[in-house]
Amino acid sequence: MKYGFWLPIFGGWLRNVDEEQMPPTFEYAKKVVQSAEKWGYDTTLIAELNLNDIKGMEADSLEAWSTAAALATVTEKIEIMAAIRPAFHNPAITAKMAANIDQISNGRFTLNVVSAWWAEEARQYGGEFTEHDERYDRTDEFLKVVKGMWTQKEFSFKGKYYDIQNARLEPKPVQRPHPILYAGGESTRGKKSIVESCDSYVMHGGTVEEIHEKIIGMKELRQQAGGDPLQTFGMAAYVICRDTEEQAAEEYARITDVKETEGYIGYNDFVSKSQLEQQIKLEDYSVSNRGLRPNLIGTPEQIADQIVAYENVGLDLLLLQFSPQLEEMERFSQQVMPLVEEKRKANKALTI
Repeated sequence: MKYGFWLPIFGGWLRNVDEEQMPPTFEYAKKVVQSAEKWGYDTTLIAELNLNDIKGMEADSLEAWSTAAALATVTEKIEIMAAIRPAFHNPAITAKMAANIDQISNGRFTLNVVSAWWAEEARQYGGEFTEHDERYDRTDEFLKVVKGMWTQKEFSFKGKYYDIQNARLEPKPVQRPHPILYAGGESTRGKKSIVESCDSYVMHGGTVEEIHEKIIGMKELRQQAGGDPLQTFGMAAYVICRDTEEQAAEEYARITDVKETEGYIGYNDFVSKSQLEQQIKLEDYSVSNRGLRPNLIGTPEQIADQIVAYENVGLDLLLLQFSPQLEEMERFSQQVMPLVEEKRKANKALTI
């Protein structure tokens, strides 16, 4: 299992808790990522939203790509995964920016391709917000341009959304043939785009059974599309690690005590503009990305057992959220990661 985490660019992950002691500043983000490298984390995911989806539209938030470039200069080994939403970007310029950050990081930059869901943000920032399936049509063209720019000496493309003629991009990315393209999606149209154009699949939080079913389904779709196997299956999850079950339950109750806050302003857009496989409730929306659903909640032993269960069905990347971030990331690295390794070795010994 690789351990990743969402960079805290919104000031937290909890919609029912006002202050989480994790300010949305570059200094705090830098401290988190540099500490994570020491503690054994592999990846950080930097979400791209121009408005704060957690604390409300008027709250501060960091811009993803400038933050990614800055973090590339102050880290040495962690993978920096920045989200990219085609409706807000020119693909040729995106390819140039990504290649440059890949050079700066010496091959540690990857992309999480998101086809967008927040109509209000698009209105405020001039994004092209269209119907669900058309957003994926745009994404498909966008990725053809990006990959063509990365891999060809001179690239031309003319489609419905983009017209690029005799374009050159130098220097190319360090990674060959190109930086890894992660993407998530639950609709039939979204999955088609992923298996035809991307390298790895990332999911919102789900139960072991739900994730197992998704992994099997995506493997079959990828095989039908004639591509190489997907490289990685990742999942978002929120961690509540405590010494006792009772303490974990108390924390769960605290953060899911649903209140009327600005953090729920994007809820209706999320559930109406996306095509979701599971219905979600306001309680699920208490934390970002359905992070409570994987049930990484309890004692270190219980959480480690749950992680091993996910490993056994083919999950190999966790994209974790914590609050407060630094303190809980350190606790997880010290108390849970070693237990997972011990259980993995024990299971391997039993099969020999």
